[in-house]
Amino acid sequence: MPPSTEAVAQVGVLAPSGMLGAGFDPETIERGLALDPDVIAIDGGSTDSGPHYLGAAVAKTTAAAVRRDLRILIKAAATADIPLIVGSCGTSGTDSGVDWVAGIAEQIMAEEGLDLKIARIYSEQEAAFLKEELDAGRVHPLAPHGPLQPETLESCTHIVGMMGHEPFVEAIRAGAQVILAGRATDTALAAAVPMMLGMPGGPTWHAAKVVECGGQCTTDPRAGGVFATIDHNGFVIEPLAAANACTPLSVAAHMLYETANPYRMREPAGTLDVSDATYTALDERRVRVEGSRFEPAEQHTIKLEGAQVTGYETVSFTGIRDPYITANIDRWAALLRLIVTDRVGQTLGLTDDEYGLDIRLYGHNAILEDIDPDSTPPREVGVMLVVNAPSQATATAIAKVANPLMLHLPLPEMEYLPSFAFATSPAETPRGAAYEFVLNHVVDVDSATSMFRTEYSREVSRA
Repeated sequence: MPPSTEAVAQVGVLAPSGMLGAGFDPETIERGLALDPDVIAIDGGSTDSGPHYLGAAVAKTTAAAVRRDLRILIKAAATADIPLIVGSCGTSGTDSGVDWVAGIAEQIMAEEGLDLKIARIYSEQEAAFLKEELDAGRVHPLAPHGPLQPETLESCTHIVGMMGHEPFVEAIRAGAQVILAGRATDTALAAAVPMMLGMPGGPTWHAAKVVECGGQCTTDPRAGGVFATIDHNGFVIEPLAAANACTPLSVAAHMLYETANPYRMREPAGTLDVSDATYTALDERRVRVEGSRFEPAEQHTIKLEGAQVTGYETVSFTGIRDPYITANIDRWAALLRLIVTDRVGQTLGLTDDEYGLDIRLYGHNAILEDIDPDSTPPREVGVMLVVNAPSQATATAIAKVANPLMLHLPLPEMEYLPSFAFATSPAETPRGAAYEFVLNHVVDVDSATSMFRTEYSREVSRA
């Protein structure tokens, strides 16, 4: 049954892990249930792994891992008679991602003999609708993007809107016990029930931010999730694993994670301000936070995420151990690019503006590039060639042109022919369509739920 909406003194939020399918110790869930939670909230996705998952509408997690975690959480929610909320289902929150997780949930409930009401909240957006909003002046760019062009919307394979807590509240009030949603802010999942039960925005949104990644706010992020108890003056955060701990530093530090400003964080409904927050250790494991504020926005906005195909990729990877070449690796990479470009023009008749060629030197500035403080020559270098072209066949053909060079290319002054080591055979690996994020915009809305659609597994009672 949904939590009572009568005035309550505090609300407990059980956050099992940073993402559904990432795994957790079942014993930590048992400890969490003993703390008397009002909701179990867990994220089902992220944009951290890039645009492919949204563009292709596929999940980064395997169904077996999702099924394992979801089985434990559904049974826990049924035992405690509290809602289970999963956001950004299927990694990117596409409609198919919601249906994929819902299908797994329904199978689990059938196997376990459970009959819980499921709400599917869909967040995909139609380009035609968004073009109407754009024409009406209700779509605005976020830095560093400029004004949105209609053709950009049309080019996206999938577009999602990022919901706040309101659609979750609506579903729970309608009697849903398992809420599976499309794209949502990570914090909205944990904030929904506390907001519904009358907790202040400051403590609620700050606690939601702290628990969004499970154990990342603890001294041992690998040990499992956390539990937040939110009241009218602040919140207490503690780990679910008995040997783990939260400290003022570990809790405060999470405001640095994925925020442009460590003191302020924007949600669809407003802005969290923690500039006056205090962090106090209650004991060796628990921390109390007070002083957080929430500033309601004059205009509720929904952020858009969209991905489009940029071409097709083929990759090739070789390892270099030759000490002379590793000591001159930048010059070698420049020579590789020059010769490959020339030979592609000669053999395939393509100019360098008709395809993309990326050479990444792992072991030498591949991560930090020119700001790497270690200027010593690398002992060995892994060379990744990434080709992007209008077709898969063309991308693979370009990579094959590069093949003999990535196996034996010497520098001009070398008196011998070096040999390198391909990591795979064949050396060329087609990756299929490549995607990029092209939307970083918000839509002004009059209703926090108007851009989202909710379907229920069966008729549910309305509160």
